Amino acid sequence: MSSDRIVSGASAKNAPSSSLAALEDGLDRRYTTKHQNLDGPEGNQMRTIRLTLVGVLSASTLTALSLTVGVAVNAATPSLASCKTTIGAQEYAKGKLTVATDNPVYTPWFVNNKPSNGKGYESAVVYAVATVLGIKKSDVKWAYEPFNSSYAPGPKSFDFDINEVSYTAARAQVVTFSTSYYDVQQSIVTLKTSKMVTHHSPAQLKGYLYGDQIGTTGLAYINVYIKPTKPARVFNTLDQAVLALQTGQIDAIVIDTPTGQYMASAQIVNSKKKLVATQVGQFPSVGEHYGFLFTKNNPIVGCINAAISALKSNGTLASLQKKWLGIYTSVPTIKP
Repeated sequence: MSSDRIVSGASAKNAPSSSLAALEDGLDRRYTTKHQNLDGPEGNQMRTIRLTLVGVLSASTLTALSLTVGVAVNAATPSLASCKTTIGAQEYAKGKLTVATDNPVYTPWFVNNKPSNGKGYESAVVYAVATVLGIKKSDVKWAYEPFNSSYAPGPKSFDFDINEVSYTAARAQVVTFSTSYYDVQQSIVTLKTSKMVTHHSPAQLKGYLYGDQIGTTGLAYINVYIKPTKPARVFNTLDQAVLALQTGQIDAIVIDTPTGQYMASAQIVNSKKKLVATQVGQFPSVGEHYGFLFTKNNPIVGCINAAISALKSNGTLASLQKKWLGIYTSVPTIKP
């Protein structure tokens, strides 16, 4: 699911395309506000999805397109040894690696809304990247950047942004992305009492009534892959979709695996505060992934890609995913 095509003026490898075209030039999504922090005070509201609808595409249009996953990859990725001597000159603030993210940030990506503590998957990945590049933890500086501003065109006041930002071709026209640091899969969340818990073959999945937030890759997945016999209900917010699930207005929601597991294990409750949802399973990968986001053609991306590659090769990324995301991703794979 990582690098695959030419973007941002840099050459990239070609790989077989997948067919979730909603991510390509069409639909952007982001999970941000009103998300309960597992490590924070009780009573925080459920997360909602903040999105940018770049274009509205019909299901027939989506199926006709294909997703070619793209990231920025330098033709000649520099060595880690050379990066340790050159990255200082490439940094936005010399002597500091400036990393941006939103505020607040949430579990499992960060912990206690404190990016600098090294806890949570994204925070831990940043410090692992810094370590292999020879950058001290004390020289990593965190900056605030609203999600919707991060991928806007123009200069940035940071080296890169890490904020669960999915690569899309539309975004790659104005910013540069790193190779993938986390590959995303879609999953199904339903009520524990639903027939779907035990009846979810590809043919059976077509007979349920789905709901999702407008503009999301989950909604696109429903239309492109599951192809239900009943049109999916579309909601303005994820909260509305969840309420529809809780009250039996829809049978299921399709959403990325970590978020789906979090919703089922911590968020969706009845009037007695009892957990009532379950994650049926996750679907095979279609190429969606998160990448670090940079100012267009920022030369520092080469060294960041070299660091990510090293962390993949030595098993660090897999270890961090197991530590911080393991409870969210240990779900069976099912076919749409």
